[in-house]
Amino acid sequence: MAEVVPVVSYARISSDGRGDEHGVQDQHKVNRATAGRLGWTIVHEFTDNDKSAAKANVVRDAFEAMVKALRAGRLADGTPIEGVVIVAEDRLARRPGDYERFVEAFTYRDGRVFADARGPKDLYSEDTESMGLFGAVISKMEVRKMQRRMRRSHRARAEQGVPVGGPRPFGWLADRVTIHPEEGPLLREAVDAIIAGGSLRAIVMKWQQLGVRTTRGNEWSRRSLRATLSSPRLCGWREINGELVRDADGNPVLGKWEALITPEELLAVRAAFERTSREKADQYAALGMRFDQREHRYLLSGILRCGKPKADGTGICNAPLRVRPARGGVHLYVCPAPSDGGCGGVGRRGDRVDVFISELVLAKLDESPDADAEDVPWAGEQELKDKKEQLAELTRQWNARTISNELFFMLVPSLEQRINELRREGQAYTAAKERKRSRRIVDGADIRRRWYLPEDQGGLSMGTKRAMVMEAFHAVIVHPVGKGMGSWGNFDPNALEPVWRED
Repeated sequence: MAEVVPVVSYARISSDGRGDEHGVQDQHKVNRATAGRLGWTIVHEFTDNDKSAAKANVVRDAFEAMVKALRAGRLADGTPIEGVVIVAEDRLARRPGDYERFVEAFTYRDGRVFADARGPKDLYSEDTESMGLFGAVISKMEVRKMQRRMRRSHRARAEQGVPVGGPRPFGWLADRVTIHPEEGPLLREAVDAIIAGGSLRAIVMKWQQLGVRTTRGNEWSRRSLRATLSSPRLCGWREINGELVRDADGNPVLGKWEALITPEELLAVRAAFERTSREKADQYAALGMRFDQREHRYLLSGILRCGKPKADGTGICNAPLRVRPARGGVHLYVCPAPSDGGCGGVGRRGDRVDVFISELVLAKLDESPDADAEDVPWAGEQELKDKKEQLAELTRQWNARTISNELFFMLVPSLEQRINELRREGQAYTAAKERKRSRRIVDGADIRRRWYLPEDQGGLSMGTKRAMVMEAFHAVIVHPVGKGMGSWGNFDPNALEPVWRED
């Protein structure tokens, strides 16, 4: 009776588009036939499905487990292994380092067998090992050439405005061009809400209640919604690897699909998100305020400041008041204890303070300029146009060899820097203008009525109302009016000192 030679089968495929593992299963089928032809018995199948062997950051778990088993001479359950069967060496390794690790583990013990679909090979032979290593090097070079060709192809398609591949973008049909009749309006509504000061949390909660899912079938989160609402695709701009694709004149390339919003609205959305960035935190710190990125449940948390004088007479406490729930559903705004950075000497009934400050904000909105007032044009528009023309002219002269390299590279950096500065200024101006336009629309929709309505009944979100409050005030200082718990019930509007923002 012939001696049984226990071997393992290894199969790998880089991309399993259908997700049914048909590619790796076909390889194992070929490996079983090869082993049977040679009189070997496959005792285990190692499978790396949908995993590249060319990328350094991809861990092939099955490959690593096979290398470990080869060095040990047995599987995890103790079954001995004396060889490996594969379809082809490019399934085994595409990086020289991986091939060397495999051969080192394979030859750690003598007498092992190895074969691919064409037949057995002697990995103990230096010539065979060298040819295998050389093949891995060639394979790696081919992979790099293919990756470069793909990058060039993607760049060319991006410059032509061709839609990107991958999963269907939310908001568009499967053709990636036509706006989805249900998802499109949802995105449009979400954009308007964010520009008006609404919160991601409120939109996500609403979509979850409606059963709205991503195109992959997942529930929406604040992270995924923010990424979607920040995407240049919404306004028709083309992006590749996080970079906006521009034409020869520096203008964004328009994609060949229907746009949902305007570029100005996209900039306004991004500006709304950037208000929670470190730059905004620094601005608050300059005012002696701590910027809190949490989505608040109460209108004035973090906005009210303690106005109790310090004992040494050097000023007021100025600590932000915190919310303390009280009986009967009434919340209290209180100064934190000294151990938490406050003085503990000021407190107010939150419902009465909220109504008083709300009325101040609503009165301020009633005094806002007419919605049809003419917008003042951005002062840097002409300078940006002139600088872009200068850069284009310099580039044309340099390409025509009418100016020297030295002169060209001396002038261009400062010109490009100024263009980038003007672009940022223009984007900030556009975002602010769009925000004002959106706010006027909200103002015209009976804002007073919506202010006091619950959000699920068409009322404004807490994020929108807080944004309006913070546009009206830097802070509201709460001065002490008496001693003890009874002072919370004695509402005195004169003890509230709004610190208005300048128009």
